[in-house]
Amino acid sequence: MGNVAKVLNRDKYLLLLILPVLLYYLIFHYIPMYGIIIAFKNFKPLKGILGSAWVGFQYFETFFNSVYFWRLMKNTVLLSLYSLLWGFPVPIMFALLLNEVREGMFKKSVQTISYLPHFISIVVIVGMITNFTTVNGGIVNTVITWFGFAPINFLSESSWFRDIFISSSIWQGFGWNSIIYLAAIAGIDAQLYEAAEMDGANRLHKMWHITLPGLVPTIVILLILSVGNLMDVGFEKINLLYNPTTYETADVISTYVYRQGIQSADYSYTTAIGLFNNIINLILLVTVNRISKKVSETSLW
Repeated sequence: MGNVAKVLNRDKYLLLLILPVLLYYLIFHYIPMYGIIIAFKNFKPLKGILGSAWVGFQYFETFFNSVYFWRLMKNTVLLSLYSLLWGFPVPIMFALLLNEVREGMFKKSVQTISYLPHFISIVVIVGMITNFTTVNGGIVNTVITWFGFAPINFLSESSWFRDIFISSSIWQGFGWNSIIYLAAIAGIDAQLYEAAEMDGANRLHKMWHITLPGLVPTIVILLILSVGNLMDVGFEKINLLYNPTTYETADVISTYVYRQGIQSADYSYTTAIGLFNNIINLILLVTVNRISKKVSETSLW
């Protein structure tokens, strides 16, 4: 106990710095977990959580037998997988290429421009997408008509939703996501590059044999985290972009939970769906972390 008190006294100011973060997670993430039990109850607001009757796994069974179950699972998994497949490598390639730029002013300008979309509101992004793809006067359809093709109502055709969602997400996030890779590149020992140059390696060789291997631990950690959030697709953008005509490819678990839970007030049912979704994420995270630990010896724990 004496050692603990000594450490607390020594690091009291550092502990005070992390106190707001701890309080945030405690208040907004851990205490609300108490509400998870309504997934197993027929929750009635007037009776409260403890006063509502237990129903066991009834709402889970209802969801699994729902006509929407497979559509929601398919859309959620496909949107996440496509976003991971196409979006995950882009910041890595951008960081590798930007690292090879020697002109300081040009490099800083490119970095700044690439970061800007990250700070644009989702509402503004969706507004831009709507204006660019509108049939009457949208820049995309204007270009299409220049080449003699008929204009396309992109936001009303389900076949285009995934392309629009994924491409806009990549554009908005690749610059910001490259920061961590650029930081990892900055931490690579410069002597490795000097030794490679003495051995006759050109810039491509150094990128392939030094820079990229130096990024592997960072890439693996971020990939594990990305897979751990595979079932969490961007709700805000989908909710603003989709409409009943695109539900076939756009409706995901989070948007369905919003419609059923907030708009229809079916709290127990949607809590069960959310709990199922989070359990899948946890299983994916633990599984990928374990595989990574065996294959590359890099893991979160």
